[in-house]
Amino acid sequence: MALAEQTGGETATKSVGDYLLSHLREYGLLFALIAIMVFFQIVTGGTLLRPVNITNLLLQNSYIIIMALGMLIVIVSGNIDLSVGSVMGFIGALAAVLIVNMGLPWLLTILICLVVGGLIGAAQGYWVAYWKIPSFIVTLAGMLVFRGLSLWLLEGQSVGPFPREFQTIANGFVPDIFPAAIGQALAPVFDARQVNVLALITGIVAAAIIVWGGMRKRARNKAYGVVDEPRSFFIARNVIIGAALIFIMYKLSTFRGLPNVLITMGVLTIIYAFLTERTVTGRRIYALGGNQKAAKLSGIKTERLTFLAFVNMGILAAAAGLVFAARLNTATPKAGFSLELDVIAAVFIGGASMSGGVGKIVGAVVGAFLMGVLNNGMSIMGIGIDYQQMIKGLVLLAAVIFDVYNKSKQG
Repeated sequence: MALAEQTGGETATKSVGDYLLSHLREYGLLFALIAIMVFFQIVTGGTLLRPVNITNLLLQNSYIIIMALGMLIVIVSGNIDLSVGSVMGFIGALAAVLIVNMGLPWLLTILICLVVGGLIGAAQGYWVAYWKIPSFIVTLAGMLVFRGLSLWLLEGQSVGPFPREFQTIANGFVPDIFPAAIGQALAPVFDARQVNVLALITGIVAAAIIVWGGMRKRARNKAYGVVDEPRSFFIARNVIIGAALIFIMYKLSTFRGLPNVLITMGVLTIIYAFLTERTVTGRRIYALGGNQKAAKLSGIKTERLTFLAFVNMGILAAAAGLVFAARLNTATPKAGFSLELDVIAAVFIGGASMSGGVGKIVGAVVGAFLMGVLNNGMSIMGIGIDYQQMIKGLVLLAAVIFDVYNKSKQG
């Protein structure tokens, strides 16, 4: 069916094919993630989507996703940060020294580490924003500096273990607030020893909120006569996303429930999605990356925005460092080594443009999960790290080629 224009307040709609072609960047990644998960689920004999493996997948990629949120904003603003892996490792080392060696309370240590992360981001952002030194150079220097500081701080040794309370940041689970009798009653239905009712209900509620939000947006588009997605595609998309979310939460409910880091990632994703899509500051960041000179002429304080983007990145890198250290239960001199490449790859695979001004928070999260599923699936299959690196490199190259192709086609 060709493009159909309707008047009188009704929405103009496209055929499914036309709509997918015009939103290939947005939905292509989601389809790729689903296809990769189905592939690995088959070749691993169902291991990929076992409850314990899904939990491990979330825990193993939590710090990548946290840093990807900040990296997206940096890249959208037209810059890049190569130091995030080293900053993450340095913050983990700092936390170990403060808690294990100096005996500081873990809550105070978390606060200190987040402040230090913000100061690191401010120091790098200052040179990029106000001295116009390319971010590639500044953050490359930062990568070397903080890698060296980690070695100096730990004196080349691993430091640990951490208190149990600190470990729960990464390895803890949200306790089920519902009576255990309900979980035991549901256990035979789900073929499990015990069901975490909170996790199950959270999945159902989250799916309902997503569908409700989609219906509200569709109704608003219809009221304003905005071109919207075909009804059949809208229904299919919401059914797939809702079913996938409920399925994942069901799997988690039959293991240990909701990991603490999943709540952290979910809250941060919602906050940053709102910031980038619904606020004036978010729109200005996209304008900054799209055309810095035009943004400055329109009255946007481009230097301050760039500075704040790096401060935000430093805080999130610090948060990721705390999660990483808590998960390993120790701080090592090599922590965070080359992780900046995974973070940057996740953002570019998620649809961000190399030239800035383009990218979404949800895309960065999906890109990070895609990289995580690739790593996890290949590890289950016993594929060597050498082949894993080559495959991830080819996936990143394909994403960049796709971005360049889209731009040339639009031009």
